[in-house]
Amino acid sequence: MESGWDWQSGPYPTRPYPGQSWCEQGLARRMPHEYVRNGIAKMLTLFCPRSGELRAKGVTATPNTVLHPWLQQELTAILDLMPQAAPVTDTAANQAVWTTWQQGLKKCIALPEDLPPLRLLLVWDNLKGHLTTSMVAWLFAHGVMPLYTPLSGSWLNMAESIQRIIVNRALAGQYPQTPKQIIDALEATAKGWNQAPTPFIWGGKRHARRLRSRQKRHALGGSAAYTHGPVRRRPSALQKSLASCQVAH
Repeated sequence: MESGWDWQSGPYPTRPYPGQSWCEQGLARRMPHEYVRNGIAKMLTLFCPRSGELRAKGVTATPNTVLHPWLQQELTAILDLMPQAAPVTDTAANQAVWTTWQQGLKKCIALPEDLPPLRLLLVWDNLKGHLTTSMVAWLFAHGVMPLYTPLSGSWLNMAESIQRIIVNRALAGQYPQTPKQIIDALEATAKGWNQAPTPFIWGGKRHARRLRSRQKRHALGGSAAYTHGPVRRRPSALQKSLASCQVAH
């Protein structure tokens, strides 16, 4: 199994988006306080955190008839670029590899008895269209393990982060008035991202706090230096005076 991919979509309506933008010298950029609701656009997104590669397509709706064919096409292209997996010789060991990724889950997907080698992880939300039997069966048949984020936990999907970056770069300070304008801007920005992609590493403030606690690190101001224990401070004159008073009493 080589890597994992995260999936996400939109939506993004036709409205003014706050942000910086260019304008003629001496004139402030103005946005209308009213706008016409002229539809929405969505961006089908597959993101590989390890490499930073982004696969995106703009659409106006994401029914299963749109999502599933696109996802199958992109996943097939990704699998074709990966090294061929060795054939399964030990069915029990191969089943154990798949089952490992379900440890700790409250709801587990029933895995077929006959599984190919595990080649890819697909992280996506707990939406009804993602649970379609035909789609899940297709994933299993191609060596792809679907992992669903918890309910109300879609923020755990790193595709959410890359979408926020792409949308800000494409639409900040702009006033797209048709879904096509939004789609063109999103797809052009996604192409620009892939020219110099940035890998993502899962972390977060809570993770960083726990890591510092385990390593007993104490950060020092002014640099990235740290100590393994708190720096001992010299008592001030007032503290010394208070200490002497307490001793006298």
